[in-house]
Amino acid sequence: MQELKKGLAVALKDGRERREALAAFKQQVWKWGVAMPKVLPLVLDFGLGEFSKTGLIEYWIANEQKAGYCGKYLFVFDGQTCPEHRHQRKHETFFVVKGKVRLRVDKRTHALGEGGVLVVPPGRRHRFTGVGPALLLELSMPCEIADNDFTNRKIPIGR
Repeated sequence: MQELKKGLAVALKDGRERREALAAFKQQVWKWGVAMPKVLPLVLDFGLGEFSKTGLIEYWIANEQKAGYCGKYLFVFDGQTCPEHRHQRKHETFFVVKGKVRLRVDKRTHALGEGGVLVVPPGRRHRFTGVGPALLLELSMPCEIADNDFTNRKIPIGR
C-alpha cells in the first residue's frame, strides 16, 4: 500500500491530538453500532495544523490499483471539512452511512443525510463538511495521492 504511506505524510503522527480524535471517533462509531475494519486509521490534518477545522479520519478498506477500485470510510466531526480538491482521473461515489454532510461540488452545495449518494466525476472541485458527526463510504477508482489537486496550496501533497 504505497499510496497509504504517502497519505501518512499529511496525517497527525503520534500525539495527544491524534489520540483524542481517535477516542472521540471510536466513541461515536460505537454509539452508532458501526463496525470498522481492522486497518490503520489516517487522522488527516493535511499538513495545516488545524485538524478540528480542516481534516478527517480515513479508514482505507481497499485500494486495489490493478483491479481498479478503492473503498474508504471517511469520518468528519461536526463542522470539520475535508478541503476542496479535484482529481484528474479519479471518479468517486460518496454514500452517507451515518450523520449528515454538506457536500459542495463546483459551485453547488448538496445537503446529504443517511443513505444519500452523490457521484463526483473527475475534474470537479469538491469538499464536504460534517453537520454533526458523519461517516461516509467512498467508492472510487484507485487512490493515487499525486492525483489530488487541492485549492489550498499550503497542502503539501498532490499537484
